[in-house]
Amino acid sequence: MRCGDMLLVWGRKTYVMGIVNVTPDSFSGDGIVDAEAAIAHGLELAANGADVLDVGGESTRPGAGLVDAAEELRRVLP
Repeated sequence: MRCGDMLLVWGRKTYVMGIVNVTPDSFSGDGIVDAEAAIAHGLELAANGADVLDVGGESTRPGAGLVDAAEELRRVLP
């Protein structure tokens, strides 16, 4: 499976996914709303071995409201 420039070959290794929550209401309390801080966190995760980063722009906490596509993109694209 291709993921950007990376080829993920399932069954050959265990991939590590790092999570960068860019939501102000993250259920785990680690939401980062400052773009520079979120980028720094993602780079730190990659430096520590994350193969893939999941940048989450919509909270999945119980009772969280839906976020429209424009707002989610505003959160994750920087």
